[in-house]
Amino acid sequence: MTHVNRPNSNVIQLTPKRQQRINGPVSKGPSDRETRIIAITSGKGGVGKTNIVANLGISMVKLGKKVMILDADMGLGNLDILLGISPKYNLSHVALGEKRFSDIIVEGPGNIRILPAASGIQELSQLSKAQTAHLLSELYRVLDPVDILLIDTAAGISSNVLHFNAISQEIIIVTSPEPTAITDAYAIMKILSLQYGAKSFRLLVNMVNDIQEAHEVYRQLSLVAERFLDIHIEYLGHVFFDRNVVRGVKLQQVVTISNPTTMASRCYESLAAKILETSELSFPLRDAKGFLKHLISNKMDFSQS
Repeated sequence: MTHVNRPNSNVIQLTPKRQQRINGPVSKGPSDRETRIIAITSGKGGVGKTNIVANLGISMVKLGKKVMILDADMGLGNLDILLGISPKYNLSHVALGEKRFSDIIVEGPGNIRILPAASGIQELSQLSKAQTAHLLSELYRVLDPVDILLIDTAAGISSNVLHFNAISQEIIIVTSPEPTAITDAYAIMKILSLQYGAKSFRLLVNMVNDIQEAHEVYRQLSLVAERFLDIHIEYLGHVFFDRNVVRGVKLQQVVTISNPTTMASRCYESLAAKILETSELSFPLRDAKGFLKHLISNKMDFSQS
């Protein structure tokens, strides 16, 4: 019988030692900075993934990190809408060779930097190898001043989703307690495991009513995944269902800014602290910037295109 450890609560007390681990040693020069690349993905839409990315990014900035968010939902990007910003340029201009990443960066709320995606452009939903290689080479050029790059992937299992997960050091799977969301979370982990060799994932359960509900989702996924896929799922934590989040979406305001003391905001802040104080899961088993160089020099030699 597979043994599953019961995960702990989200709540993390930021003691001086923990704060020191988050902030890290004295920062190096810009050219020596190591960017931590984290993909946040889901098998199903509607689980609140983009909201999670935005709020985690803002919470990490509050903890002293320089954060950039890449909206990698190439054809249906909506991070800019959620944040109430209107970028002049987006990833479509980079993919078409009209602009560079440095030209499309915009400042978002809470001092986060945004690389906005296009919306309503079907051709971008399935990029060619050449387009993907071009985007990655441009992305590499803007990473030096960044501590954390959060990649908000599209939902599902398109080649774009898989490629952006593959360039990340670690993958956070977002699901909700809905059976369809759990099934689709398992599906994307299965594909990333079989096609790209991913063996470790972090799980974030969103919109839960209580801690027990989140624990049960983790238990179900862990038992099935470890039995049939031989992968490890680490319980990252949960975010409670909070009407302030829903209200904020309608007002184009992120809850960690509009209502920083509400239940969901406290979850986001604890999750951000936990991510920053824990070691990287390291997928692929090399530094992400080095992997970017490898992909670019080898013209995107992915096992599946």
